[in-house]
Amino acid sequence: MKIIIIGATGDIGTAACQELGQRHELITAGRSSGDVQVDMSDRISVDKMYAHVGPVDAVVVTAGEVHFAELVDQTSETFLLGLQNKVMGQINLVLAGLEKVTDGGSFTLTSGVLDRDPIRMGSAAATANGALAGFVMGAAIEMPRQMRLNVVSPGLLDVSVPRYGEWFPGHNPVPSDRVGRAYAKSVEGAVTGQVIIVE
Repeated sequence: MKIIIIGATGDIGTAACQELGQRHELITAGRSSGDVQVDMSDRISVDKMYAHVGPVDAVVVTAGEVHFAELVDQTSETFLLGLQNKVMGQINLVLAGLEKVTDGGSFTLTSGVLDRDPIRMGSAAATANGALAGFVMGAAIEMPRQMRLNVVSPGLLDVSVPRYGEWFPGHNPVPSDRVGRAYAKSVEGAVTGQVIIVE
């Protein structure tokens, strides 16, 4: 399969690439790195990416920005950052890709653990994750041409512990290879409309 992976250089993107790259042709995309550049929060940029890449069999998104802060320091604008970038950015990639992904192809989005196992300063991330779960479940039943749509929701990756571990007290890190296999399940399997939890 020909698969485009947006956010391929992050910890989650790397895990997805290591697994899927064993069997498929990967095209990497990011805001400032990869085979092609894209700002997923900008629909025009997303359309240009798809026009440049051409038809693909699957789209995997492992990118998305949210603002971490104590609730009393959050504002409408800081919440909107996550909604516009992590949520609408991933939705943009689905909406713009409906005519670009081949029959029977798939979209795999990424949320995270915080809407089911919260941490301090993570309310905006939890909100974005919950919104993505709702979108996937609602949109999957309307996907055209036998296309599938899922979201992977991993816990804190083992490789991320040195940078973020102190923010996640008591959380058990998940092995990166297990996260990679969750993306394989979504891309290569048959499930749709699912939140694929890795914990």
